[in-house]
Amino acid sequence: MTDALPGILAIFNNVAPGREADFEEWFQHEHLAERLAVPGFLLGRRHEAVSGTRRFFNFYVTQSIEVLKSTAYLERLDHPTPMTRMVMSEIFKDMIRTVCHRTLRLGAMRGTAALAVRFGERPAEAALRATIERLMQDKAVACGEIWQAADAREFPVSEEERLRGGDRKIAACLLVETLRVAEAEKIAVTLQSEYPQAEIGVYRLLCEIRA
Repeated sequence: MTDALPGILAIFNNVAPGREADFEEWFQHEHLAERLAVPGFLLGRRHEAVSGTRRFFNFYVTQSIEVLKSTAYLERLDHPTPMTRMVMSEIFKDMIRTVCHRTLRLGAMRGTAALAVRFGERPAEAALRATIERLMQDKAVACGEIWQAADAREFPVSEEERLRGGDRKIAACLLVETLRVAEAEKIAVTLQSEYPQAEIGVYRLLCEIRA
């Protein structure tokens, strides 16, 4: 791998009304295991919104962003299973999908609640770092991360994305994980005033899978 920074695949989406059961069947019994079987995928975490503009948020950690343009991964994206083809074309809605570099991680733990601050324009790294360093003084905060979007031109449009009708991208994301949802909600209020142009969602953890 040529890139020392871990890669992040960040996904926020809604689901077509009435298709939640199909979505869960696919995600839990096919998709997560399939993705973590790709060489270089290390971790996947699923969340559901407590508040925010996208009901579901999941992300994958990879050894680097090179994994997300590897032959093995692109083969999966361009040859979806029958169930994946159905989910992509009929069930996924309002998709935000972005490949990112994880430029900072502070904290040794993971939380059961997540606060995602999505930016449409790239903020100053120093400001985000200062925010995380301040929040890490709170014992209710498990960890904080900065995700900066990779150049989208490096990643070809896949068959899966074509089935979805195209995806929106973000420029960056500030992730804060807390021990409890109430603590994430409290921090969200503060960060909304600090970053008024950002989209902020509070999520509870559904599950985690590791390679």
